[in-house]
Amino acid sequence: MNSLLINPTSDIALEHFSARNFDRLASLIQHYSGIKMPQGKRTMLAGRLRSRLVALGLNHLDDYCKYIFDNNGIDDELVHLINAVSTNKTDFFREPVHFDFLRETFLPELALAGRREIKIWSAAASIGAEAYTIAMVLEEFRRTNHGPDYLIIGSDISTEALKIAVSGKFAKTMIEPVPFELRRSYVLQSRDSAASVVRIIPQLRAKVAWTHLNLMDSRYSVDRDMDCIFCRNVLIYFDKPTQNAVLARLCEHLRPGGYLILGHSESGVGANLPVVSVRSTIFRRV
Repeated sequence: MNSLLINPTSDIALEHFSARNFDRLASLIQHYSGIKMPQGKRTMLAGRLRSRLVALGLNHLDDYCKYIFDNNGIDDELVHLINAVSTNKTDFFREPVHFDFLRETFLPELALAGRREIKIWSAAASIGAEAYTIAMVLEEFRRTNHGPDYLIIGSDISTEALKIAVSGKFAKTMIEPVPFELRRSYVLQSRDSAASVVRIIPQLRAKVAWTHLNLMDSRYSVDRDMDCIFCRNVLIYFDKPTQNAVLARLCEHLRPGGYLILGHSESGVGANLPVVSVRSTIFRRV
């Protein structure tokens, strides 16, 4: 997740950003997105919102808060606020053990069961690297093992991140973790060796359906028979009650026997979920 800080050590951004207004913004952000904003992140928040001051023609963050809370600007501004504070750090084949699990356990298991289609949800998908990594693994298995067809759902709270995900365009440096044979099959590179952008092939992009979704919502507009749900490295931004509530809702969208995969620093301990641990960060719906 990329922090978009501009000169974060400067106090200039804080000169007209009262503690009261920080608390108001922090409360709004946590209520809507689940993202915690303790006092220690006051400078960070100020840095991330500078571009919104420019866009709105405002001079100070106190003016920004007045616009949102006192001048009825919240309906128009909320999506931009959440885009600004959402972190979008993501990589292809991040935490590769999870993709090894797909390749070595999950896919052979479903193929043996005679499944003709697999559905996987990449929740908090950011700009799409995770979902496209899953697609590469599934497509390679389908091609080499006459495996099942598949559909991947990618969702995120950030509309800006989703625009990038839909385009399937990434900086060339981002695809370095992709194994060469997969890069050759699934990534389009410019004939111009100096070009800095690559793109996921159309056939793979067509396998991922993108949707705007807030994990704080009480219901999710996603099918309830997912074979696997990835929700990695987002729960760490929530407090424990929010983590437990999100995990419980995610489990409602898993079919019996489906898998829930979390990030390496996350766990479902204490959440009283209808899952059993298969291995570290991988759980199976009972």
